[in-house]
Amino acid sequence: MKLASKKNLFFFSKLLNHIKTNKNSKWTLIVLSILIVVLLLIWLFRPKPKNVEYPVVQTEKVQAEDVEIYGNYVGRIRAQQFVEIRARVEGYLEQMLFEEGTYIGKGQTLFIIDPKLYKARVDKAKAQLNKNKANAVKAERDLGRIRPLYEQNAASKLDLDNAIASYESAQAEVAMSEADLTQAEMALGYTTVRSPISGYISERYVDIGTLVGPGGKSLLATIVKSDTVRVDFSMTDLDYLKSKSRNINIGQKDSTRKWDPYITITLPDNSQYPLKGLVDFADPQVDPKTGTFSVRAEMPNPDHILLPGQFTKVKLLLDVREDAIMVPTKAIIIEKGGAYVFIIRPDNVAEKRFIEVGPEVGNKTVVERGLSSKEQIVVEGLHKLSHGQKVTVVNKKQ
Repeated sequence: MKLASKKNLFFFSKLLNHIKTNKNSKWTLIVLSILIVVLLLIWLFRPKPKNVEYPVVQTEKVQAEDVEIYGNYVGRIRAQQFVEIRARVEGYLEQMLFEEGTYIGKGQTLFIIDPKLYKARVDKAKAQLNKNKANAVKAERDLGRIRPLYEQNAASKLDLDNAIASYESAQAEVAMSEADLTQAEMALGYTTVRSPISGYISERYVDIGTLVGPGGKSLLATIVKSDTVRVDFSMTDLDYLKSKSRNINIGQKDSTRKWDPYITITLPDNSQYPLKGLVDFADPQVDPKTGTFSVRAEMPNPDHILLPGQFTKVKLLLDVREDAIMVPTKAIIIEKGGAYVFIIRPDNVAEKRFIEVGPEVGNKTVVERGLSSKEQIVVEGLHKLSHGQKVTVVNKKQ
């Protein structure tokens, strides 16, 4: 452009000199003036060169971080111990010695069943035992008298055999009487119904004066121990296979693992229960009807906030990925050929990179293969890109 301007100036200077030397060049001057005006108009209205505009994209640097993988399930609270209080002997219920719905200590007396019949049986068994003991003493004395006479040939062998048989029979009757007395005393003890565990007792299921026991209602009340509760939930067989592929055994302790599969639960008001529970059991077989297997966790419940029978949301820590590559889920494009992202090379050229995706955590997805940390990945404007295209990179504020 500068060279052309110099040539034009040289041409115009030559032309002006010619006009000055040639006095009959009036028309030539007019033509020259018109030419200059035309050249100025062409210069002023010349098309300006177009600036090349590249697609504008926003990028984010890929980072490696420790990622916790969770699973969400529906669980049900179950008491650690659930005991039914039943009448073991038949009789009329005389007393109830507790307040319904309160905390009961182990061994505390709960009900009294009419004991008169059983006391009489105990007295009868004691009397029979005393009688049999007296008979045994007499038989022992008779044997003691017969044996020396037999040795002196003053008594026959038959007399000695009868004496021995009477003594042994008397001893057996004493043993039977002792067993009958023990059984009668146990039955008498069952008329006083005591709590086998500590926990909260339900309402009574029978009224005072009701016939209870084998011939009547046997269930008197129930007691639940809920200082520690159990949370039952079901996992899919897919979760099981994924955990196996990572050598993770749900429900089994692993000394090589730096973390434990703990759970957190959500209360009915959608608040999170402050304490955590540990998985201590996983069913070794899958239910063919549902395609799931049962998992159990123990959860401390010191304030008895969790109620047995209550349904709740369970969040289980399934895995911890150390130094995992995480990218925003919106940066991943899924097609028939697979999943890919766009990375930006140092020369601001977009590169289409196929990746293998893992589990999704929040708004991010784990990348198993295909990316390394500190690479620049496109998070906005990727749908207008193509492989090898030059781009303009801006930050989030821009």
